[in-house]
Amino acid sequence: MNNSPLLEDLRLFCVVARRSSFAESAKEVGASPAYISKRIALLEQALGVRLFHRTTRSVVMTEEGGNVHDWARRILDDVEQMMETVSSAKQVPRGLLKISTSFGLGRKYVSPVLSQFAALHPELKIQLELVDRQIDLVNEGFDLDIRVGPGHEPHLFSKRLMPSQRVLCASPDYLKRHGMPADLAALRQHRCLVIRERNQAFGIWRMTGPKGAETVKVSGGLASNHGEIIHQWAVDGHGIILRSIWDVAGSLKRGRLVRVLPQYYQEADLCAVYPLQLKNSAKVRECVRFLQKNLDVNAPALTL
Repeated sequence: MNNSPLLEDLRLFCVVARRSSFAESAKEVGASPAYISKRIALLEQALGVRLFHRTTRSVVMTEEGGNVHDWARRILDDVEQMMETVSSAKQVPRGLLKISTSFGLGRKYVSPVLSQFAALHPELKIQLELVDRQIDLVNEGFDLDIRVGPGHEPHLFSKRLMPSQRVLCASPDYLKRHGMPADLAALRQHRCLVIRERNQAFGIWRMTGPKGAETVKVSGGLASNHGEIIHQWAVDGHGIILRSIWDVAGSLKRGRLVRVLPQYYQEADLCAVYPLQLKNSAKVRECVRFLQKNLDVNAPALTL
């Protein structure tokens, strides 16, 4: 690889081919004729061919030089086009934007906002994947993950889209049969419906309440990796759940669920997590800005 011709040497070669003179080429690029001659000699050595016939008055391309010149022009044109494309990609959203988020959040809130965003950027192709697991953005090829909580991976960047919380709730029927827990510790004696959230340990509920931060380990007869299933089981009277307020707002408003220990909550801000700095990707930068402006998962909860 050390003997591979450098792009700059190919550019100098094209200048010499056009000028047919080391001296004139040197004037054009602002270098000495000796420097030009040395770089061309190194390029010839790297390629293993003679590029020019040299005389005291002129420099004429050889047949091999003509072949190399055709390739060099194509290579340099491709590089220039690549640079223009990359530079443009930093300014205008285009290409494929691959986004991941959870099932409930994606179906109810993210997908409608992305529909609006796509209408504004016809050169952009958006692929949204809904998964209830932690995504490896780099190895799985995602540009953006919309998640509850910031990214803890040191190689990723994150930006808060909007504040939100998780709350405890259960059906009136369950609380009638089992009673309202008196404090957070009492949840150990209750049937709790546990979901493997993307940003917290399974069965460990870390809450903020009157005494500050508290943690309780919970368990129950039913568990799932799908939030909508857990939500429905709670409505059916199977136990207490800890869910984002935007997920349970409708059920709370209709009385299908009621708040449990309303003085307790868990911070659950909505965040955008991405592997590239926003300044380096227009598609990610503009999407994050649009989500910050238009994503409003807490709107239903404000009417409770």
